[in-house]
Amino acid sequence: MSQHNEHSLKDAIQLLLKAYRLDDKLSEKRLINAWEEVMGKMIAKHTTDLSIRNKQLFITLDSSALRNELALAKTKIIKMLNDAAGRTVINEVILR
Repeated sequence: MSQHNEHSLKDAIQLLLKAYRLDDKLSEKRLINAWEEVMGKMIAKHTTDLSIRNKQLFITLDSSALRNELALAKTKIIKMLNDAAGRTVINEVILR
């Protein structure tokens, strides 16, 4: 009786990431890397820091006017960034 333990490279990498619990960190990095593409160059230019902790995206901006504009669109930002990451990575946006 022989068992085949064959996986595609993609499946093997995904299993490895899950086994070492790195899939969440990888998704967070994808989301942060997609920031400029999703939000645009103007917003990315005024963004000084992005970090994720406990499914919360912390955004530091150098413009209070832009901070107020983004505060009105938090739900849309969450949806666009999660779509870009391919899964639910964040549940909340905190603007600083």
